Amino acid sequence: MLPGKIATLLIIATALSFFGALIVAARYRAAMKALMKAPVDAATAPPGKPAKPLPHTAGNPAVPVTLAGNREAARQLILAFLGITLVISLNRTLLTQVMFDGPITLISVSTLCAAYAWPVVPVIAVIHRWPRRRFVGTLLLWFVAAVALLSWRTNENIGFAQVFGWMLFDIGLPLIVVSALCLGSATRAVAPWLAPLFIVLCWASQAGIDLLAALVEQQSPLAYWLASHIGAVTAIALFALLPWLFAWWPARAIGRWLGQAYAARRLSELFYLFTAVWVIALVGPALGAIASEGWGALLHFLPLVWIPLGAWLLHLRTDHRPPGRPPTLLVLRVFQQDANVLALFDRVIERWRLTGNTVLIAGTDLVDRTIDADDIFTFLDGRLAERFIRRPEEVAPRLAAFEWRPDIEGRYRVNECYCHDTTWQQALTELLRVSDVVLMDLRNFVAANQGCLYELQTLAATPELRRVVVLINDRTELAPARAAVAGAPAGRFVWLAQRGDTPPDTEEALGALLDGPSEALPAKT
Repeated sequence: MLPGKIATLLIIATALSFFGALIVAARYRAAMKALMKAPVDAATAPPGKPAKPLPHTAGNPAVPVTLAGNREAARQLILAFLGITLVISLNRTLLTQVMFDGPITLISVSTLCAAYAWPVVPVIAVIHRWPRRRFVGTLLLWFVAAVALLSWRTNENIGFAQVFGWMLFDIGLPLIVVSALCLGSATRAVAPWLAPLFIVLCWASQAGIDLLAALVEQQSPLAYWLASHIGAVTAIALFALLPWLFAWWPARAIGRWLGQAYAARRLSELFYLFTAVWVIALVGPALGAIASEGWGALLHFLPLVWIPLGAWLLHLRTDHRPPGRPPTLLVLRVFQQDANVLALFDRVIERWRLTGNTVLIAGTDLVDRTIDADDIFTFLDGRLAERFIRRPEEVAPRLAAFEWRPDIEGRYRVNECYCHDTTWQQALTELLRVSDVVLMDLRNFVAANQGCLYELQTLAATPELRRVVVLINDRTELAPARAAVAGAPAGRFVWLAQRGDTPPDTEEALGALLDGPSEALPAKT
């Protein structure tokens, strides 16, 4: 019964993580909106943190980066995770064949290795921000291709039904679990971090039910008293949920450790997701081996040792980057344009993260894209108000607490300023001091957007700002926008026009930010 119990706990924990992620994201967004409009006195003073040196210092120019370099960085990142995946998949294949006396031939090993390599798909989906339909479709296609390939290449005595049943248990269940955790933007950002907590809570529930079963088996008077006074269903629910009162403390400790480890760069989003997916992928064969191998089934998790080794090799590569600081991008936008901003983040900013840092003023429109482990568990601890800047003098220390170094795989993080309505202008001034280029989304802008006009005027007057790329469409009121930047240095502003409902091409926007204006771009100010 143990494999069935573990599989059931995994499925229940996945479902709880999925719905918990939706709840946490919604509550986080609501809390942010309330804090942004809260009176300054209602905010909690942020704790003092040791200051880090800001990236902009005298005589420390940004390293020049080209679009070709950014494109190469994206290619190298995908190849790195694909290489680690193939090594783990090969290791798993050989281990499985040896443990079950399977044939070790070039055809059998290469076929199984290809089938087992599916965990690279969620990582690619996160890097390129695939929509859910493409992500789920790719996983389903991989499963169908794996079944077809194995049916074609396996022994003639093994029929299609046997291969399908074996693969359904071996990679089908993990595919369902991973799809649920990565299905939407909120679940993809939050659910993997909540999963360990719900696994602990579900294990506690199972322990409580096992205790009740033992009491019934021993004909304990307590069991009969509970059944007669509160009913059997209520008694089962009591033994399933009461252990959460005790399990919540270790679960919360795990959450806090994850948040702190992420904040300290001991964990990165990609490698955490990559490890989680591979753990889920290896659960299937481990469960199938428990009956015959007992504790020896844990050997199925042995291929996971390649992940820290791969992370170390990637870290060596990032440590040998050219000297100098990476460029910093400031992102500004018209608020309440969530669909436009989310698409912009997915297409342009995620690619920019391979090149340099990103800073922005936090808003509810990008919660699903910017929330991380530290944010999640800070919010669950009730300390989100500590992130908000109450007074202008708190802006500089908050920027000093930003993380300017890349994660172990080489991607730079998105740093946010959490501002009240009374402090965002001071935050903008300080963010411009550490920014090289600015990407401003003015699609659907109207003259009534006074905040955007103030930002344009500030961008025009800020010295030493290299470039401002402005996205516009046919609904942008261009005349007041151009009037706001009339005094800007020549060539500072690059206006990229959206053609109908088709947004500017990702390469076009990145090229304007990285390489500078080109002849193909619209007229400049």
